[in-house]
Amino acid sequence: MKLYSKQFLGEESGFPSFEKASVVILPFPYEGGVSYGKGTREAPDAIIDASPYMEAYDEMLDTCPCEVGIVTVEPPIIPLKPEGMFETIYQNTKYLLTRNKFVIVIGGDHSITSGCFKAFHEKYKTLSCIQIDAHADLRDVYEGSRLNHACAMSRILEFTPHTLQIGIRSMSKDESIRIKRENLKVCTMHSFYHKSFDIDAAIYDLPDPVFLTIDVDAFDFSVVAATGTPEPGGFRWYEGLSLLKKIFYAKNVVGFDIVELSYSPYDKNSAFAISKLIYKLIGFKFYRRVYAV
Repeated sequence: MKLYSKQFLGEESGFPSFEKASVVILPFPYEGGVSYGKGTREAPDAIIDASPYMEAYDEMLDTCPCEVGIVTVEPPIIPLKPEGMFETIYQNTKYLLTRNKFVIVIGGDHSITSGCFKAFHEKYKTLSCIQIDAHADLRDVYEGSRLNHACAMSRILEFTPHTLQIGIRSMSKDESIRIKRENLKVCTMHSFYHKSFDIDAAIYDLPDPVFLTIDVDAFDFSVVAATGTPEPGGFRWYEGLSLLKKIFYAKNVVGFDIVELSYSPYDKNSAFAISKLIYKLIGFKFYRRVYAV
């Protein structure tokens, strides 16, 4: 697989070879499944462009996570039709997993997650999914498509019953009924703040390994303002990091995606924040035993 002309972290990445890299970042600039704001197509490049301006040293971990070897591969040519998109993200992710890489997908809208998850599910037969998101994404069909971003978790549930949704603060009445009927593990933001949901137990009870899908609208506007379907009241920066650190410490996270950043030429902060978040998560994965929760 060809390396991208732009590399996450730029020169700080050390430009290791594909073979020597432990982490492979796959940019997937797709926005065919969005329903409100646009800009997810430009998001991967915005995140990668911001990344060289971070420090390679991480003060939380007292190390440089880039030393594990990080490469960014070239974005694939993505068909316009959702079914073609699904097959493209599936095949690209599957290839990287056959090379035993820790795969990070940068979207793109949330409709890409099901194809990505399919590849992970084939490698890890018992696979859980943790979703960090403002929206439940449990519609079966939305705007005439089963591959709309509002259907992401419905598609995941077709692969695994082991899911945990955290940070939810927007859902339809039908989604609410489904959550109750199927006894889905959903920690709303209201429950999170009022400590009425045992998040530690829910994380612990999930079977390993775990795939993590992060919609950037899970964060407060002070962290990420540029997203296509914004919702007030999300996670603050250190609050979100604390949760993610807990997940990586407790579970074997085998890969993740980050979706729904909506590129804006007037907001460089959001892309930089997501770039730094990706780097933090790489550190949490590969140095998970050097920090305390």
